[in-house]
Amino acid sequence: MKDSTRTLPGKEIRGRSRPTHGMTIIELSVTMAIMMALASIIVFSASGVGDWKLARDASLELRTVYMAQKSYLADHPTDSISGVTEAELLPYMSNSATAMPTLESLDGSTLTVDFNVIPPVAKSGSSTYDPSDSTSDGLWDVGTP
Repeated sequence: MKDSTRTLPGKEIRGRSRPTHGMTIIELSVTMAIMMALASIIVFSASGVGDWKLARDASLELRTVYMAQKSYLADHPTDSISGVTEAELLPYMSNSATAMPTLESLDGSTLTVDFNVIPPVAKSGSSTYDPSDSTSDGLWDVGTP
């Protein structure tokens, strides 16, 4: 664009008649694409956090049962954990629970705690539930006792 010269009495003003700098449609499109890509990464990451929280909550409940088992066996050293009942173990729960905790699986179903083995495990029906890669990582299990 050409510069235009306008004059006022005693002053000369040089400038362009219209601004030339602005965002083109391509620049706007690229900016929007980058923003959408970043937003999708955040949403994808947030979904994994929910799964991790379920696993961590299950691990904390299993650790509570594990500590109750150890406390019970300290008071009853001749007993076998395989013969302990829920009623015998509940007084040793640190959170004053009135029933054995239940856990929620990744698909939303309810899991039970098998407290007749050390360390305790989450059960889905008759099988042990641990979708993590390790049985001692502290996710869906007690961790390394």
